[in-house]
Amino acid sequence: MIRVIVADDQEPVRTGLRLLLDSQPGIEVVGEAADGVEAVRLAHRVRPDVALVDIRMPGLNGIEVTSLLAGDRVADPIAVVVITTFDLDEYVHGALRAGARGFLLKEAGPHLIGEAVRAAANGDALIAPQVTLRLLGEFSRATRAVRQPSSPLTAREEDVLALLAMGLTNTEIGERLFLSLGTVKTHIAGVLAKLGLRNRVEAAMWAYESGRVDRSDGDGLSPR
Repeated sequence: MIRVIVADDQEPVRTGLRLLLDSQPGIEVVGEAADGVEAVRLAHRVRPDVALVDIRMPGLNGIEVTSLLAGDRVADPIAVVVITTFDLDEYVHGALRAGARGFLLKEAGPHLIGEAVRAAANGDALIAPQVTLRLLGEFSRATRAVRQPSSPLTAREEDVLALLAMGLTNTEIGERLFLSLGTVKTHIAGVLAKLGLRNRVEAAMWAYESGRVDRSDGDGLSPR
């Protein structure tokens, strides 16, 4: 059973998310918080597997909550999935940089929200397709120094990274490349180690920044 807390300053939204998640097999909501400070306290008290956190809350916003629960200085991090009504605003990059394992829109259906929670609980990540496309646009317009790997990525690591950045889960990557789940995880771990990154979200962002993923002709993303 995946234990989840929900943090949102609007009670109807919290109630809706609780009902949605509790209806999912293998997921249980174990607490709710109405602001960021309460969310951090609740998370430390009940130690959920995943915290589903709104981006805009009083006290502490979703970025600050994510940093306190899942940041690189947290000794025992809790997986965070950020959820928002905004397609892409100034907080998205900050939330992902702070350590969020997922980013969803509140309009996402029950299946996608459930999958995001399961992915986060399993150390994976899921980002709303709309947000992924907008992230690509942001990175394609930005000029920034791109870190270089400590050693060149192998051809298979490049393949896995490209599919990861396109939003595929580990299982989907394995099916696409005819690899076992364990092999996919090994390649992702290799990519993270060579780049000095913490998680697959950062790896996906690096793929965008380094030009390894491009827009397709209309159906989403495609590897270069």
